[in-house]
Amino acid sequence: MNHRFTDRIAIVTGAASGIGRAIAQRLYTEGASLMLADRSMEGLDALQQHFNDASRVAIQAVDVADEQQVQQMVEATLERYQRLDLLCNNAGVASNRNIATEQDREDWQRVLEVNLLGVVNGTKHASRHMVAAGRGAIVNTASIAGMRSGAGGNAYSASKAAVLNFTQTTACDLGQYNVRVNAVCPGLIETGMTRPFFDKAREKGTMDRLGARCELLRYGRAEEVASAVAFLGSDDASFITGQALAVDGGNTASLNMPGMKV
Repeated sequence: MNHRFTDRIAIVTGAASGIGRAIAQRLYTEGASLMLADRSMEGLDALQQHFNDASRVAIQAVDVADEQQVQQMVEATLERYQRLDLLCNNAGVASNRNIATEQDREDWQRVLEVNLLGVVNGTKHASRHMVAAGRGAIVNTASIAGMRSGAGGNAYSASKAAVLNFTQTTACDLGQYNVRVNAVCPGLIETGMTRPFFDKAREKGTMDRLGARCELLRYGRAEEVASAVAFLGSDDASFITGQALAVDGGNTASLNMPGMKV
């Protein structure tokens, strides 16, 4: 295992489960000291027990849709560690899958507040300190749903498309200060958010069909997304900014329509 994050400080939002949990574990293994944030304090407490060096892991209950809470999270990170090198804007929620004629305004508002404004809030307050330091990296968790239709509900897909655009515009804003901004776009990964699809497949005996529309003919693991996040957040990606890296088994590499595979 590389140790690309020795003496580096990282914030991971949505860290209590799924992809966020995998990101936290990967960064810790590579030497990072962490501020882990999530709305679930119970989940954070459970995660913290997996790390053997308590001095390198802080946890804080945060709703990323609340800018004041995000600001306090960043300030607490700086107070504890005196620096901030990497922000992983990972927290997110799913939307319902209503068709266009049945859109739910409350659902849209909830999803946009967390998935988009949560990224905006984190970037705003973390980047100020990165700009002052003259270096830093931000990695946003988007989705292939933001790149093509059919991978999520309307509100979720729109929020992730906005995250991809915000990744590009902020990369242009912050590049002159040596602050890089990139995004990962996971495909089908089993997490708390996607578990209903997996549970349904298990009940129907169709697990073998999950991921069948990916070129690798399988679904992915949270650890595989975490590897991509660690790469983009490290100095190995020092000349990469404003990019969206699909971690999707090749799903977005082709039209991939039903019946097209041989």
